Amino acid sequence: MEEPALEPADFDVMRVGYGLHPRLDVADLDDGWLPLFTAWLEEAGRRGVREPNAMVLGTVGADGRPSTRTVLCKGADERGVTFFTTTTSRKGTQLAETGYASVTFPWLVAERQVHIEGPCHPVDRADSLDYWRTRPRGSQVSAWASEQSRPAESVEELESLYATAERRLAGVDEIPMPDRWGGFRLVPERVEFWQGGPDRFHDRVECLLAGETWTARRLQP
Repeated sequence: MEEPALEPADFDVMRVGYGLHPRLDVADLDDGWLPLFTAWLEEAGRRGVREPNAMVLGTVGADGRPSTRTVLCKGADERGVTFFTTTTSRKGTQLAETGYASVTFPWLVAERQVHIEGPCHPVDRADSLDYWRTRPRGSQVSAWASEQSRPAESVEELESLYATAERRLAGVDEIPMPDRWGGFRLVPERVEFWQGGPDRFHDRVECLLAGETWTARRLQP
């Protein structure tokens, strides 16, 4: 029996209104980007955003073609935002080629997002190792089992790779960190705060770094 044909998506009705918050003030960025970013991150969690530290990471390879994927932010301070990954993956290769990246935190439930751009560098191996030791054992096994971004013939192959790594590491009390795994820190040069507004007249405030000084200005929506 044939399955009924799916109706094409009606994008015209996929529209919601915004207006949870009062207007974003440029003065809210007087202390730089980090305090407001932290406050918004915490509020996103309170409003039910699942994994509010999830961010869309954009990279560009030597061929000039952009690529995006979602990763988890594992630290944010004045130095920038930090994440961890397989350094030989597609994103790791592209970062090695160009050294620049962007991240976007899409807190849609909270009607807000933050976009950060700047150079992105590997963190010290000692710092990567500190975080590695906090990871669940199963996640550590996965890092050994997978050569991230490489083709796989089947689900069965993936399961076999994990089972093999699990057996090999079964008697190891403290699983070592693979050489192909580590952290990156995106150092902000531009940070944009976006907040939904009525009638699509959104708030956008841009923070720019000049030397060691941050300046903020409003952008048209």
